[in-house]
Amino acid sequence: MTDPSPTAAPSADRDLGGADRVPAVGDAVRALPATRATAARAFVGLLERDLAVMRRNLGEFVGRTAIQPLMFVFVFTYLFPKIGQGFTGPGGTSFATVLVPGLVAVAAVFSGITAVGMPLSVEFGATREIEDRAMAPCPVWTVAAEKVVYGALHALASAVVVFPLVYLVPATPVSVHVGNWPLLVVVVALACLIAGALGLALGTVVKPERIGLMFAVVVLPLTFLGCVYYPWERLASVRWLQVVVLANPVVYVSEGLRNALTPALPHMAAWAYLLAMVVFLVALLAFGTWRFLARIVT
Repeated sequence: MTDPSPTAAPSADRDLGGADRVPAVGDAVRALPATRATAARAFVGLLERDLAVMRRNLGEFVGRTAIQPLMFVFVFTYLFPKIGQGFTGPGGTSFATVLVPGLVAVAAVFSGITAVGMPLSVEFGATREIEDRAMAPCPVWTVAAEKVVYGALHALASAVVVFPLVYLVPATPVSVHVGNWPLLVVVVALACLIAGALGLALGTVVKPERIGLMFAVVVLPLTFLGCVYYPWERLASVRWLQVVVLANPVVYVSEGLRNALTPALPHMAAWAYLLAMVVFLVALLAFGTWRFLARIVT
């Protein structure tokens, strides 16, 4: 009788249940039920978790959101007029009025970056926390969409925080007039979604160790060249800069809010900034989602 052939060592690709291989994380995600109802519940659950975290850190959120606009409002609209160095806007308008739409715009955009971009960069880094979210019973792109929606809600809350500051702090009168409420709603919705999409795009590109560089290279130029402290039309005397800043999405957010909140001031045509905002939103969503899926797969 011949000796039986030696039993082969168990393959690393076989599990205790006799399956051909151990499923990878991506396989497990794809195997989960992804019906519309299940995906919707997962989306809401992820959003509720992020909102609960924001509520627990409400004091930190208000402080982080309010400190930058408070400093600008205090210095330019309270301190400077008190020491005789006040600024005036077009037609003798108070500088506080010129600042209102710009500060709302920068607060919303900055909030989208800090609420989505910075945490997402860390989640893709050493903590790999994003893998837990990728296991939710919904398509992976839904996780990216939830990040954008959360960033948009965060941006909306940040924009609301600015209004008491620009009314209570300035030593000069503030004139805000909403003549078209539907336009204001559309502009604010697009602005907040752009903030969330920008945070998604930056969070999937910037590594955690380069967060400081992101603020120096991205956030500061977006702010100071985003028509926050002056209308875009006033850049006509520096024509090359007026053209260059058109690549900055904050310009259209500021101009849209300027038209909606202070229509008496010079502002870009409504069709121009609305079209640009939609284009930037679609481009940022497409790029951010593509980068998000690519990072999840790897």
